[in-house]
Amino acid sequence: MIFYNPAGAPELACDACGCRWFDRMSGACYECGAPVSAEAQAQYRDAIVAFRGALANPQVNRASSEVPAEVEANERRPRWPS
Repeated sequence: MIFYNPAGAPELACDACGCRWFDRMSGACYECGAPVSAEAQAQYRDAIVAFRGALANPQVNRASSEVPAEVEANERRPRWPS
């Protein structure tokens, strides 16, 4: 599962339990031991490419770019609690 942190960057989370910690040596979740699927890894790589593209060209109209709507929504969210 992909979610977006407050800075708008994508992060990979376990499909089974939602944990964000993975053992890179075994390719499994630290919390529940579920393997990270090749599909999840590919989705994460695609999200990173889209995020980096948006950072490299801030003048791009976000509505027409490949950056998911969640990223744009996160950019409007306050960075610190009020």
